[in-house]
Amino acid sequence: MKWTQLITTKRLGLEQYHTDKVDIRSEFERDYDRLIFSAPFRRLQNKTQVFPLPGSIFVHNRLTHSLEVSTVGRSLGSKVARTLREKYADECPALSEIPSIVQAACLAHDMGNPPFGHSGEQAIGTYFSEGKGKELRPYFTEEQWADFTHFEGNANAFRLLAHEFVGRRAGGFVLTYSTLASIIKYPYDSVYSPKGKQKFGYFQQDKPLYERIAAELGIVRQAGAEEKYARHPLVYLVEAADDICYEMMDIEDACKLHILSTEEAIRLFLGFFSEEGQAHRREHLNRLADPNEQLAYLRSGVIGKLVDACADAFCEREEAILRGEPQPSLIDVLPEPLGSAYKECARLAKQKIYRSQMVLDIELSGYKVISVLLEHYIEAILHPEEAYSKKLLDRVPSQYAVHDESLYSRFLAVLDFLSGMTDVYALDLYRMIQGIEIPKL
Repeated sequence: MKWTQLITTKRLGLEQYHTDKVDIRSEFERDYDRLIFSAPFRRLQNKTQVFPLPGSIFVHNRLTHSLEVSTVGRSLGSKVARTLREKYADECPALSEIPSIVQAACLAHDMGNPPFGHSGEQAIGTYFSEGKGKELRPYFTEEQWADFTHFEGNANAFRLLAHEFVGRRAGGFVLTYSTLASIIKYPYDSVYSPKGKQKFGYFQQDKPLYERIAAELGIVRQAGAEEKYARHPLVYLVEAADDICYEMMDIEDACKLHILSTEEAIRLFLGFFSEEGQAHRREHLNRLADPNEQLAYLRSGVIGKLVDACADAFCEREEAILRGEPQPSLIDVLPEPLGSAYKECARLAKQKIYRSQMVLDIELSGYKVISVLLEHYIEAILHPEEAYSKKLLDRVPSQYAVHDESLYSRFLAVLDFLSGMTDVYALDLYRMIQGIEIPKL
């Protein structure tokens, strides 16, 4: 793969009008602006990241997480771009656009996630693999069925951004090929998802779109695995930005919710520094009386060190990445003491945060809500002539093809509808369908 081909301003859906127009913004900055002003992005403010949506204590939701990831991604991109410009001199002027591409891709990386975090994804997949939907297997090809049983927010993000919904323009958000490719963390379809994992990059219906993008950008197939593409190199930076943010910010949020003590969090953050660095930071901490300020001070220093280390790791592996050789995530090759400190954060988060009662409660509730909504809407799709089905389907926005001739397309339309809901909208619809809450006239 070559940077001169991997970075292009060509837009999906506007290929015939492709020009190098002069604008105060670059084409990739326009991608970012297009995303941040969109309705699906705004809806992320009412989607669970990890913890229940806030009452009096404000923790991260999908929107604040995405904004922070995009900021860290821009920093990673800037550091990498500076090194690559020195390496390639004037061979590829477009390398200066890397920070903007990564920033835009980071902003979009979670836009396909359904309500209630990962429990929403699991509820959709297990409805088809374990629940009532299991009986529907004979109606679909192996590839189509894998899309449902392995439902994945990453694949749904690409669909949301690139699919031509009813009444909408071709190309979806009409983003640049480079930005779209940079969010595809798993560049293969659902059939080749790793065993036991819900990980793939695009649904069968959207596969031709990705293949067109990959061909344009010169993205190669993985050596020894022709059914899989290599990642666009900038995916590694988007992934690293996400890894950095969710691990650090989940610890900070856990302190605010008294799942972790301030002392525990301070110990975890100090673990990223050498003995000399720890002494320096302890001296500064003694001048800060506010625990929130102490955590913010340490967290910012940790993120800075992780950004530097991940950028260095990318540049060391850049040639192998361009050859299409699969590489570990950048966060998995951190030098010491960063590597051990990050693993300790991940271990404690799994033990104390992700298994805490409030997290499990929202996952259990979300699982139930999504499962019930999916059951009702799949029944409506299967029996559209029934009076109740008609009322349910009339409630679906016209952009979703619930009346398409293909059963596969109609099922995807239901998943489009459900995954686009906010937590509150999904809960309100659940209550209404269950007769728990009657709408006020």
